[in-house]
Amino acid sequence: MDDPKQPSWKVSPSLRRHARELRKTSTDAERLMWSALRDKQLNGFSFRRQVPIGPFIADFACHSVKLVVELDGGQHFSDAGEPADASRTAAIEARGFRIIRFSNAEVMSNRDGVLQSIAAELAASAPTPTLPRKRERERAKRAAKQRPEQIDSKQRPAAGDAD
Repeated sequence: MDDPKQPSWKVSPSLRRHARELRKTSTDAERLMWSALRDKQLNGFSFRRQVPIGPFIADFACHSVKLVVELDGGQHFSDAGEPADASRTAAIEARGFRIIRFSNAEVMSNRDGVLQSIAAELAASAPTPTLPRKRERERAKRAAKQRPEQIDSKQRPAAGDAD
């Protein structure tokens, strides 16, 4: 599990080395998917590959919407693989990420369909526009109070105006 003495964002050197090694030895499905996700090609969203998240390494992650894309090979569908995936999913979701999974075979045979599914997830979870910061709201309020449309009824008539 996580070391309580270490900040959650800090990655151990061994995990970082392992992630780099995984980037060098990608599967065919991972290479095909990376060619479509890299350089903000999918609707302008930035993805990283083989990303350490806690004690695990996610295949692809989009941090702006906290989405993880996992590509599963045959070992994930075994009796031992499914419980391991469930605990891994729970740990990554506990950090605020959502996970979508595709099989390697699905990526190889239907890449466009997989990309459409990912695009739909991205659209559904795109960040909403943020509210103006407090300082900006206060500045807008002050400006509204100083507008000429808001004439004070007690304002004195200008010189030369007769009553």
